[in-house]
Amino acid sequence: MAAKKGAGVLELAVLGLLHESPMHGYELRKRLNVVLGMFRAFSYGSLYPCLKQLLANGLIMEDRPEEHTALALQSRRSKIVYKLTADGKERLQELLTEAGPASWEDEGFGVRFAFFSHTRADVRLRILEGRRSRLEERLEAFRAALARTRERVDSYTLELQNHGLESVEREVRWLNELIGRERAEQEQAEQQQAERKKQDRSSETTTQDMPRDHDR
Repeated sequence: MAAKKGAGVLELAVLGLLHESPMHGYELRKRLNVVLGMFRAFSYGSLYPCLKQLLANGLIMEDRPEEHTALALQSRRSKIVYKLTADGKERLQELLTEAGPASWEDEGFGVRFAFFSHTRADVRLRILEGRRSRLEERLEAFRAALARTRERVDSYTLELQNHGLESVEREVRWLNELIGRERAEQEQAEQQQAERKKQDRSSETTTQDMPRDHDR
């Protein structure tokens, strides 16, 4: 199950990066290390099997330059540029609308957050709220464990437990700020939309009330 989750996270990351621009395999590896490396261990050995599967599924395509020399043949892999297909763009949009538990667990949250600029506002909010809920459960578990073991562990173990608790508390505060900002932006967008609709209705009423030439 963990391997399947990891493959899904890598698929989203590859499709998301190729949506931004076509890339050589080496460049894609470097960008994936930035996107995935800060959230989870990234194995370079998993990239090319993932690319092979995406190619087989028709989600990406290879753009190969003309090769006329032996040197070019030897280095053809490094020259291959990977691009999204139309099916790949549809698959990416499908992945970006998912807001279930997999999107807010440790394994997937960081990558989903990295592509929030391509994600609908309502989906972003559900993911953030789900992540906060999961971390609040973790906080309760941390505090219960501290209460049970505080008198039985050495000072270093206690410091480590406190560090874990503080890390989760910081992330919850950060999520609270993000959720507040997302809600404020959504409310503002809804108000602007309502105002535009009101103005459109007013314009239609004004147009209907204007005398026509044949009524004069």
